Amino acid sequence: MAIKIKDQPFYIQATAVLFGLVLVVYILSVLTDILVPLGFAAFLAILLNPLANRLQRHKVPKALSIAIAMLIALLVVAGVFYFLSSQIIQFGDSLPMLKQKFGEITINLKHWVQATFGIAVAKQDQMVKEALSNSQSMVGKTLGGLLGTLGIIFLLPVYIFFMLLYKPLILNFLYEVFAEENSKKVSEVLSETKGAIQSYIVGLLIEMIIVATMNSVALLLLGVKYGILIGCIGAILNLIPYLGGIIAIALPVLMATVTKDGYSTQLGVIIAYIVIQFIDNNVLVPRIVSSKVQINALMSIVVVLLGNQLWGLSGMFLSIPFVAVLKIIFDRIDDLKPWGKLLGDNIPTRHMGDILRNRRKRKAVMPEAEQ
Repeated sequence: MAIKIKDQPFYIQATAVLFGLVLVVYILSVLTDILVPLGFAAFLAILLNPLANRLQRHKVPKALSIAIAMLIALLVVAGVFYFLSSQIIQFGDSLPMLKQKFGEITINLKHWVQATFGIAVAKQDQMVKEALSNSQSMVGKTLGGLLGTLGIIFLLPVYIFFMLLYKPLILNFLYEVFAEENSKKVSEVLSETKGAIQSYIVGLLIEMIIVATMNSVALLLLGVKYGILIGCIGAILNLIPYLGGIIAIALPVLMATVTKDGYSTQLGVIIAYIVIQFIDNNVLVPRIVSSKVQINALMSIVVVLLGNQLWGLSGMFLSIPFVAVLKIIFDRIDDLKPWGKLLGDNIPTRHMGDILRNRRKRKAVMPEAEQ
């Protein structure tokens, strides 16, 4: 006689779930170098799929249409990198001067801390070294994930091409691996997943362009050097949910501190970026990043941090769309619907007491109905 997990005591169910999570995380960690490029390739393949389909409707052969779609995407990315590289070259010419000015500011800051708080300069240096040593593992893991991704980035075009080429084969497998009565749910999950990922990525790209423009204009008006470069970098960092915005503010403030006297420019930068973040969070994200799946802020922060711990910088980018796909699946499976609600941003209007009273009423009515 088969024993169902759901019929077991809570501590057995919790142990089984915890063991399953540990096993999944271990597999994801071990297979990082394989799964990270596959994850990026899957999302990019879904993004390029409409363009490839449109070319096929104009009688372009399937393989050629996929290659043209990938070439267009490559040209767009190359244009962005060319623009940023020209700005970086200008920044490199002033790097020695900026380094010298930053060293002077650091020395003045240490002396101010010593005079104000009585902490010796040697003690301050020791505290900084300890802080850097403690954060070295996290930074190393993040950079390691970035370097690992860059090391195998040449595999992305191959993965994307074959994913688009063998899309019917993959879809047939997903339909056939589940029971026939679940084919409708599988179709709904695949359709919503495609729509969610496409709207999420396209929305992020549009949001990034608008934020980069607002950042650059604000920094140029405030007279911050290399405002266009820093504004674009801030927009790219903004793609990392919640955490990227904080880092994006620090860069122009640091540049203004190094290149300008006084603190009026730094204050202006902070005010400008707060206004931009307000517009981004309350106007751009709800209207442009119109993903069909909304993840609440708490879960977003948690999964971004977990993604960084698991896969470094790549995990921070992949975490939100990955959890969005999980939510779509959870919402279609009865036993997993509570997890889908936990990830979502729909706050229940009824209190728990009302829910429990309704349950007791239903249980009280059930014997009468059976009679």
